[in-house]
Amino acid sequence: MKKLGVNEIRKEFLEFFKTKGHIIQPSFPLVPQKDKSLLLINSGMAPLKPYFAGIEEPPGKRMATCQKCIRTGDIENVGKTARHATFFEMLGNFSFGDYFKKESIQWGWEFVTKNLELPVDKLWATVYLEDDEAFEIWSKQVGLPEDRIVRLGKADNFWEIGIGPCGPCSEIYFDRGQKYGCGSKDCKPGCECDRYVEFWNHVFTQFDRDEDGNYNPLPNPNIDTGMGLERMACIMQGVDSIFDIDTMQYILNGVCEITNTEYNKDEKTDVSIRIITDHVRSISLMIGDGILPSNEGRGYVLRRLLRRAARHGKLLGVNRAFLYELVDRVAKNYGETYTELIEKKDYIKKVIQVEEERFMETIDQGMEILNQYIEELLGASENVLSGTNAFKLYDTYGFPFDLTKEILDEKGLSVDEKSFESEMEKQRQRAREARVGVDTEGWKEDVFAGLNKDINTVFKGYNNLELEGKVLAIINNGEVVEECTIGDEATIILDETVFYGEGGGQVGDIGTLYNETTKLTVLDTKKGPHNQIHHIVKIEDGLLHIGDTIKAKVDVTTRMNTARNHTATHLLHKALKDVVGEHVNQAGSLVTPERLRFDFTHFEGLTKEQVAKIEENVNKQILGGLNVNIFETSIDEARKIGAQALFGEKYGDIVRVVKVGDYSTELCGGTHVNNSGEIGILIILSEAGVAAGVRRIEAITGIEAYRYVQKNQETIQKIAETLKTQTQNVIGRVDELVQEVKEKDKEIDKLKSQLASNSTGDFLNNADSINGVNIIVESIDNQDMDDLRKIGDALKEKIGTGVIVLASNNNNKANFVAMATKDAVSKGVHSGNLVKEAAKIAGGGGGGRPDMAQAGGKNPQKIEEALAVIKDLLKTQLNG
Repeated sequence: MKKLGVNEIRKEFLEFFKTKGHIIQPSFPLVPQKDKSLLLINSGMAPLKPYFAGIEEPPGKRMATCQKCIRTGDIENVGKTARHATFFEMLGNFSFGDYFKKESIQWGWEFVTKNLELPVDKLWATVYLEDDEAFEIWSKQVGLPEDRIVRLGKADNFWEIGIGPCGPCSEIYFDRGQKYGCGSKDCKPGCECDRYVEFWNHVFTQFDRDEDGNYNPLPNPNIDTGMGLERMACIMQGVDSIFDIDTMQYILNGVCEITNTEYNKDEKTDVSIRIITDHVRSISLMIGDGILPSNEGRGYVLRRLLRRAARHGKLLGVNRAFLYELVDRVAKNYGETYTELIEKKDYIKKVIQVEEERFMETIDQGMEILNQYIEELLGASENVLSGTNAFKLYDTYGFPFDLTKEILDEKGLSVDEKSFESEMEKQRQRAREARVGVDTEGWKEDVFAGLNKDINTVFKGYNNLELEGKVLAIINNGEVVEECTIGDEATIILDETVFYGEGGGQVGDIGTLYNETTKLTVLDTKKGPHNQIHHIVKIEDGLLHIGDTIKAKVDVTTRMNTARNHTATHLLHKALKDVVGEHVNQAGSLVTPERLRFDFTHFEGLTKEQVAKIEENVNKQILGGLNVNIFETSIDEARKIGAQALFGEKYGDIVRVVKVGDYSTELCGGTHVNNSGEIGILIILSEAGVAAGVRRIEAITGIEAYRYVQKNQETIQKIAETLKTQTQNVIGRVDELVQEVKEKDKEIDKLKSQLASNSTGDFLNNADSINGVNIIVESIDNQDMDDLRKIGDALKEKIGTGVIVLASNNNNKANFVAMATKDAVSKGVHSGNLVKEAAKIAGGGGGGRPDMAQAGGKNPQKIEEALAVIKDLLKTQLNG
């Protein structure tokens, strides 16, 4: 048997099936492209479902892949066992109605015995108990002895998921030897022991199961095989654990190096090392495929894996971000096959580092609170953490629920999951209630239910701003009507229009509809079903009937301002990719006549320098006077020329391409300027986060940008006039004033200190005494908390054994500070209780330690009353 590395086995497999006429397809992304039923790709067959279902035409009848996969169903076992992992690679060869059982089995046997040189006497096969055809292929054509072919039932050797395509399967096993067995004479594949390991499953999809449970033969049966690459590597490298194969060992050694640990010395330490080793592969590849940490969906899976690995790093004594350092090893191992690991390595490392550092900020506080909960449970001889406390950890401190469960499990405790989920549902309900009334005025399809589906609109507004159309339908007050008159607000559908209906982030046009007798103001334009364009109008004059001919005229100024912002959005998208990175993709947009808003995927805020560079790049393209070339082509041709697809848009076979010089190329159905110079200038107003992994830029162009600059100039001019200087000297003059204010503040503080020092003598002379404790209770005007503390400290140095309570009316608020010397505290004085009572009287609250405390109140007029109560309270404390 050859001893091949993971990368060598993968290469051998793909090259072998290439010689058998298979198209070698690179791995599909981990994010399912056309399958909403999956969060992440979890098998080699998963991304090929459209081909097997006949929805799409495969690139060839025969295909072979090495598919990267993520499964987290057994995440609790990862690290604890030799075989569980979250990331794995699945080798597979597939036939879409081409070859079938004979070729699949024979090629499988040829590959493992000839190419991999697995010993023939160590190989076994299983078949479905009723599949005589597969049994005969194995025994008569391959020549495998019948006593090494095992018939198993549906649970083991029949693949089906509900109704639809299904079929029997045949698996190839490797005999690891008696030392892994159970000792039974009947031990063979299907036994529960570890002797026989299944490494290649051949699924023969030959039936279509209907709702009545009948298995109807498929006219064109398919082949779907899957071989676990890591499992095969274990066999070929003679190791018992996937963590001992070459690629895993390289990463694992890096983990040991960073954490200063040694593998195979302590089982508890080994578990943490294995978890980090596995998870860092998964998160690197997930980020490489565009996934970012978040609290939902696949982003939460990523965050959970990353934080789980980071926590196990802390268990090994690493109290800093370190996972990102291991990306280099992941890229070195897997980068040749999964090139995104090389191309995006720096980006992947940055995302991981940022998330690690965020987690470090929360984990210590969360752990401290969770440990308190654990101590309380153990002290009360209980073993179940309440769902309320678990939810508080999650909601208030950002501590992952899965991490809470895992830590409790390690200590033999559990959590009330049902109660936690109940708290989560309450939160969801609060969110739903908060949304009531928001966006409820949207157009409902039933408003147009009475319309003929053949009623539709041809849009001719790309090259025209005015044309004549025929009224096909009128909707008024939610009803389909024959006419509308002065004062009505209605929806009008024409056979042709120049009005752009809201879509692709661009708002709808406004303007007028008119003829000799009627005038309507178009307030908005929206897209409706069946290619309808809905003109939302107010009838200003006359009467409008179905069948009337009417002129449609778009408001030119508004349209052009919108077009400027839309073309600028394309330039902004490209500039973001240039400055921030190719990983940036559009996550939403809004294009209005006044401004543009662009949402994009990125993991952290942009620096001022990045924002300035993006703005500069866009304006260079504007000043370059780039021609805007708009044309239609096939979707395939558009992809070949690198056209970017926009968020939320659905594209047919023929698409509209907007090309701004050689700088930006995007698929877009919106309206644009003819030349980038028409945009004028772009000014970025803000950049901020709007969701996990999503940032937002707001910007203005054209006349709005001009007005913005003009207003700023006016503001600067007024500031200059106020400062009695020239506009070019404003900054210098402001700096001078700031410095003057600082100097005056210093003088004021110095004077306050002198006054405080002078007043301490009077306070000491007027001090009372109770049972040998000196008492100073005084009110001073216009002192903030800091001032009171300074005066208190000065008095405390001179008072001997004593207590000081000071109060002040400052900015119409009551401030209280109390201090006590150690010997005064030993005699019963408690500063916290003193100010607490004072604050109650003054309409506030506060407290603190026995030796020092402060409080505030809303009613400064109550200060004298509060101080009188404090004197009485001191008598009680010292005479108690």
